[in-house]
Amino acid sequence: MNGTATLTHQIEAVEERLIDFDEGARRLFQPYKDSAPVRALDVVSKLGDQPQIRLMAGALILAGTFADSARLVRAGARMLIAHEAATLAKDVMKTLIDRTRPRSANGRDEKKPKRGDHTAKERTSFPSGHSAGAMAAARAFSREFPEHAAEAIGGAAFIAASQVPRSAHYPTDVAAGLAIGLAAEAVTNAAWKAARMDQRSTE
Repeated sequence: MNGTATLTHQIEAVEERLIDFDEGARRLFQPYKDSAPVRALDVVSKLGDQPQIRLMAGALILAGTFADSARLVRAGARMLIAHEAATLAKDVMKTLIDRTRPRSANGRDEKKPKRGDHTAKERTSFPSGHSAGAMAAARAFSREFPEHAAEAIGGAAFIAASQVPRSAHYPTDVAAGLAIGLAAEAVTNAAWKAARMDQRSTE
């Protein structure tokens, strides 16, 4: 077996182990998907939806404007920019990758991420948009309020983790979403700092 074939075999073995891990999580939570605690997670999870995050960011901008707090305005603006970048990135991935959600998957093949172009909600499990958007917004907020970073990022992580017991996403969907959120925020943070430096140099 040559080097390329060996590497391919190793990658396939890792993929299979990840699918096994995802399936184990699905089986673990499946009996509780209609329980009161999991239904309560549905409510909490909505805080990671796009409209809610945009509303929170807008509220910070509005509050900062009325309170004459540039810090609040910056926090809201950075949250909104980072969230939109993360949303764009996860939307691109969702259009390229098909994966049936845990609550709807029938058979192992449907549980695997694979190249495709489906747009139906139940066929676009990978990656988790809630995880991406929530983490991007939380990290952006913590840039302006580092003293509240633990609460913000912890809240985003909780929203992300709640997708698994809800059978909305697999653990690997959530991990990918968190990575996208962090990467998108890092890019927008770099752009933000560059723009601020340009602004100061012209003053």
